Amino acid sequence: MTDWLNIEDRVYIVTGGSSGIGAAIVKELVDQGAKVVDADLNEPKEENENLLYIHTDVTNKENVQATVDETVKKFGHIDGVVNNAGINLPRLLVDDKKPESKYEMTENDWTKMFMVNVKSVMLMSQAVGRHLVDQKHGVIVNMSSEAGLEGSQGQSIYSATKGAINGFTRSWAKELGKFNVRVAGVAPGIMEATGLRTPSYEEALAYTRNITVEQLRAGYKSTTTTPMGRSGHLYEVADLVAYLLSDRSSYITGVTINVAGGKSRG
Repeated sequence: MTDWLNIEDRVYIVTGGSSGIGAAIVKELVDQGAKVVDADLNEPKEENENLLYIHTDVTNKENVQATVDETVKKFGHIDGVVNNAGINLPRLLVDDKKPESKYEMTENDWTKMFMVNVKSVMLMSQAVGRHLVDQKHGVIVNMSSEAGLEGSQGQSIYSATKGAINGFTRSWAKELGKFNVRVAGVAPGIMEATGLRTPSYEEALAYTRNITVEQLRAGYKSTTTTPMGRSGHLYEVADLVAYLLSDRSSYITGVTINVAGGKSRG
């Protein structure tokens, strides 16, 4: 149904839209009749007449600007952007078992994650934001994480990048509100498995938590820390993003909404 959200024919850019949560967001927006640009290094698996793939390095300013320019040239305007692209390299601050191991964080790890997870959000939001400010309407949705709100063992750099994103969301909402441009964040918790949960990622995260990969996988299935008693579905995140992009959420800005089934430190 497209009636309730009323985003049919609106134009949105989704970074990292070819896999994982990004692909679920793209699908939801396309299903709702929106025109969607998937800005990713990899092509999407699905094709749709309302979906335009643009090969994009979100860490490169010229490349980001070219994607925004191509979007405007194709569709005439932009109604919003979803800053979803991100990476996660589990690392320890100090590895007491093996100093300077590959799982002890380095400057390169820090730089890579901040480039993809933080710099890209600034570049894309600024390039799109100029159009939104000029037209006095639009939405920026920043994909955060429960880790950015609560912290996460073995994922401190990732958590720090998402904490930075939360700061962007609050600050930009204050700056852009006078132009009728909203900025909101979405922070997923433990979600169902995607292609991004690779063996190398699981191996690294298990090491940083001093458990086996098998124990880590069992933890994903355990729902004892989640009041809702289950992991989240990707479409549940996508549903919220679509809502935030629509005028149905016209008085929501400057907040990051946790989609984690009630899971918290308590």
